[in-house]
Amino acid sequence: MNLGAHMPIAGGIHLALSRGKKANCSVVQIFTKNQMRWESPPLQDREVEIFLREKRNFFRVFAHSSYLLNLASPDSTLFKKSVSSLAEEMKRCEKLGITMLVLHPGSHRGRGEKFGIERISTGLKETYSIVGDTNVSILLETMAGQGDTLGYKFEHLRDIIAKTGELENLIGVCLDTCHIFSAGYNFTDEKSYARLKEEISKTVGLNRIKVIHLNDSKTELGSRRDRHEHIGQGKIGVKGFYFIITDPDLRNIPMNLETPKGKEFEEDRENLAVLRKLRSSTL
Repeated sequence: MNLGAHMPIAGGIHLALSRGKKANCSVVQIFTKNQMRWESPPLQDREVEIFLREKRNFFRVFAHSSYLLNLASPDSTLFKKSVSSLAEEMKRCEKLGITMLVLHPGSHRGRGEKFGIERISTGLKETYSIVGDTNVSILLETMAGQGDTLGYKFEHLRDIIAKTGELENLIGVCLDTCHIFSAGYNFTDEKSYARLKEEISKTVGLNRIKVIHLNDSKTELGSRRDRHEHIGQGKIGVKGFYFIITDPDLRNIPMNLETPKGKEFEEDRENLAVLRKLRSSTL
């Protein structure tokens, strides 16, 4: 019930759910706007109405924020633009009845991790100040560690959240399997998976994991490169995914694919079939 995929919104945001149904998804992740543009036209009443009606057919629908945002940026113009845009995306989520918005933490652009962590927490506080009363949670995504990006260590996310003060309960974590593997966290055997859970528990806490991105990795453990691959066809392999999707502590967490796909979503159906078969099997 908690497996699905990211779906495109081309032609209307409501069409993402039709595509999700076609791909046999129980979970759908969407962008609320064009992810590579700062400005987007307002949501149309008719598409919102259809979206809200169709959303009831899924276990969970949530959103991913624009790739342009960088709350860790030392550039004041980009920082302010990122805060404003994130606030707008949160408002779009409210209209769509979406309560979780995934966010890449950001890149400190050479200013250092301490600066970036402080900057992101400040950005989150300013964003929520703009939005006001809301039930939309920001989920900080674990990252692979390319360049100056933050979030490739659970400690980064722990420290960002701790600095948000009274907003702490509104900030969660999105665990990306490709990203954490590329960042150096192994979970491809029973012992390493147990160590991963222990690491999560003593940093951000298992209860803060609200979404899981299920992606295999084209590159080796600790490569610090973000290259998604189909389930079981990368360096993680099927065993790593077995431990995650059969873990009773994670059974109610929505899990979605961000693997390569074609227009007919056959790849998503195949990947989901692999995961569902794993869930009903034993190693």
